[in-house]
Amino acid sequence: MGKRPRIEIVNLSDVGLKRPHNEDSAISDPDRGLMILADGMGGYKAGEIASAIAVTSTYQQICQGLKHLKSGETDESSGMSAESMLVKKSIIDANSKIYTTATQESTCQGMGTTIVIGLIHDNILTVAHVGDSRMYRVRGDTFEQITRDHSLIQELIDRGFYTPEEAAVNTPKNLVTRALGIENKVEVDVIEEAISPGDIYLLCSDGLNDMVEDEEIHLTLSKYSANLVQAAEELVQKANANGGKDNTSIILMRVD
Repeated sequence: MGKRPRIEIVNLSDVGLKRPHNEDSAISDPDRGLMILADGMGGYKAGEIASAIAVTSTYQQICQGLKHLKSGETDESSGMSAESMLVKKSIIDANSKIYTTATQESTCQGMGTTIVIGLIHDNILTVAHVGDSRMYRVRGDTFEQITRDHSLIQELIDRGFYTPEEAAVNTPKNLVTRALGIENKVEVDVIEEAISPGDIYLLCSDGLNDMVEDEEIHLTLSKYSANLVQAAEELVQKANANGGKDNTSIILMRVD
């Protein structure tokens, strides 16, 4: 592993106002530059089992794999870094574990989870995700969603049936077109991007972005950019103030 910039990470999860328990799982590891967030779905408590398997499995596999990687190695077929290939494989393997559990345990049938992972190596951020849990970036005055939702609403927008505004009114928000554990194979989206000092990255479950508009998220992160703990608390508070219909989980990371 090459040198990594110094980073600060804050991790916060809240059950919200409507759900009986929290089906989100998240873990952050500043020493490894690693952030993982998953939003589970399924029957009674099965969603939290799926998200816990996803986060635990990927975290363990990535931590183990990083010990053996050499900085600068790339995968010949994809051109991506060895770190990105490690993250992708960890998600594929987690999918297999969740799918097997769902098919073997009657109480877990139909369970699944979204996942979004960020891993910093050298001056690169690897982003891998499945489903509609998101990663955003604040860079200077610009706020941008880095991931692209695997959801019905996004698919209809991409195909030109609706504008984003029309889709928000006419389409259920929580219908994902991809998730871990639903089928025995899964397609993982992976991107790599260069990081810059001062960048702030936000990983979140849809409990945040369904309740709080992107513009309001941006304003909050800008206002509290010097205090990530307060920024995370403010975002959760806004989600609950707007109804708190779902669990809200947030990981914030700043590049120093």
